[in-house]
Amino acid sequence: MSPHPPARAVGLEILALLLAATCAGCDRPETLLCGSCRQSIRPEPLVRRTPAGLEVRAAMPFESVAARCIRRMKDDGETLLARPFGSALGEVVDVLEARADADRPLHLVPIPTSVAAFRRRGYRVPELLIRRAGRLPDRLLVLRGRRTDQRGLDSVSRAENVRGSMRARRVLEGETVVLVDDVVTTGATFDEAARALTDAGAHVLAAVALAATPRHSERNVNASGTRSN
Repeated sequence: MSPHPPARAVGLEILALLLAATCAGCDRPETLLCGSCRQSIRPEPLVRRTPAGLEVRAAMPFESVAARCIRRMKDDGETLLARPFGSALGEVVDVLEARADADRPLHLVPIPTSVAAFRRRGYRVPELLIRRAGRLPDRLLVLRGRRTDQRGLDSVSRAENVRGSMRARRVLEGETVVLVDDVVTTGATFDEAARALTDAGAHVLAAVALAATPRHSERNVNASGTRSN
């Protein structure tokens, strides 16, 4: 007997998965993402500033359908959602690539994932998004020490929680980088990552996030409120 299941059996298993699935955005049965919700997660770019003044470009607000789909991707293992999200992220990255020096490589640096989060999910969300955007992630940052989960912390506590939590893997003198994360709230994590890379000699052009939370856009006094691009 062949060690591999026949094609018909594989097809039936895939069909069973689809029939058991519900739309990540609205819970409609028998689909991973319905047409209406797919339209709802198209890029709606935002431009923000972190507390330290770093420019952040987010592909969409973290609310409604987008927020539900991102949670499914992060917490429920729905990695197929990374494909449309990666496409949205890629449009934001395009803007920064056009601004970068054409003679120098632009490094897309993901915010590092904790060991606990990687063990829980089996994948690193920022890196997955970068790959689905058609780029390669550069792991130029590593975490050091332990920190509390950022959820539920205010802006001051978030900044204190991440202070000194990252370092660059190598000297980056004269290199240009763009930071990448899935969701930006206050921007404290981006500021700490930018500090670590700047200390290593890099020029941090900007940061990119898949989504920006309403709390970030409401509290950041430097927010531009732009939803163009």
